[in-house]
Amino acid sequence: MHDQRLKDIVPFVASIECGSFAAAAERLHITGSAVSKSVTRLETRLGSRLLERTTRSLKLTDAGNAYYQTCLRIMEELAEAEAVLAAQRSIPSGKLRLAVPNTYGRLAVMPLLVPFCQQHPELELSLRFSDRMVDLFDEGIDVAVRIGDTPNIPVSLACRQMGRERMVFCAAPDYLARAGRPTNSHALLQHPAILYERIDGSTKPWLLQAEDGHVQWRSVPHRMAMGDVDAQVQAVCAGLGVAQMPSWLIREPLARGELEIILPAHQPDGLMLTLVWPRRKQLLPKVDALLETLSQLTIR
Repeated sequence: MHDQRLKDIVPFVASIECGSFAAAAERLHITGSAVSKSVTRLETRLGSRLLERTTRSLKLTDAGNAYYQTCLRIMEELAEAEAVLAAQRSIPSGKLRLAVPNTYGRLAVMPLLVPFCQQHPELELSLRFSDRMVDLFDEGIDVAVRIGDTPNIPVSLACRQMGRERMVFCAAPDYLARAGRPTNSHALLQHPAILYERIDGSTKPWLLQAEDGHVQWRSVPHRMAMGDVDAQVQAVCAGLGVAQMPSWLIREPLARGELEIILPAHQPDGLMLTLVWPRRKQLLPKVDALLETLSQLTIR
């Protein structure tokens, strides 16, 4: 019975992926009738209709969609178990899912992934850009790059801390020529601030040095608040005010002379960069190869 269970799952998944019994049959090198009977047998055993059939298409029912997602996870875990057992082959292959923060992923991770993909042509890379904290297990992620403190990482996950951001104050050269260059925190606060606005509408405070020498987060009055860091950089480059941002974010504008660092002696640490992955996947050649590549990442 268990043998038949697995046999019926494959035609069912193939039917969804291919869009029809005929296309699934062609992929599996069996007849369309065999695919249809396999799916019907599966529905009978489960006592639930999995597919709505028309002459032109197949559509998952709610029960069918839930079962389909479970089948995908089972098939993926079987493939990964086989990959671990065949690890001596040592050639990274198969689907590899990576989650990265939006802007950091584009600026820092993508330049590493281009040669990585060229070096490993047998990999199928799926790259998810998101600033939210993705759930690696629920979303099938192999490795996640995270910016932010992660104190409660479960034992089922492994992690590698890559260092903290360096936060710098910056402004456009023409703005500084027009408004003057602040030489201390008090003078800096007299300039129009351009802040990052969070999803909840609050603004990200600045890291400022207090009178006792300690660095602390401090809310500051502002001229503009931007809900997108790329837009924030553009506003500062346009000479609309000053901002405090991580050095990795403004590396290119600094190199082009579009921005200058203010108060260079005041560059406190910001958020932590961390690599996270499921422990059960760390023996897979594809995950090991990706982690080795991502070990080149820098946050400063």
